[in-house]
Amino acid sequence: MPIIKILPHPEYCPQGAEVTAPSGTSICEALLDNDIPIEHACDQVCACTTCHVIVRAGQRSLSEMEEGEEDMLDRAWGLEPDSRLSCQAILANQDVTIEIPKYSINHAKEKH
Repeated sequence: MPIIKILPHPEYCPQGAEVTAPSGTSICEALLDNDIPIEHACDQVCACTTCHVIVRAGQRSLSEMEEGEEDMLDRAWGLEPDSRLSCQAILANQDVTIEIPKYSINHAKEKH
């Protein structure tokens, strides 16, 4: 099973983390299954950008980006060339390293 290395994020995993997930799982599902509460306001249907991540290593190991994800990413805060929506980035067999941006455009974030 591939390992997802999550770089430190002040709210979701201050020390960083490493989780494993079966191939065919989205990064978002893997994080949620391992108690890393990444935002996912649209319930993982590629209708928002709150689950935006930046893939720092292992980009080739993820599913190809489809047009809908590409269009939606244009709205993400802190967009970078290796940005993905974690609900659309499906794991293959190799490890990946991701960074969760410090901010999102979710104006209705719970607990705030």
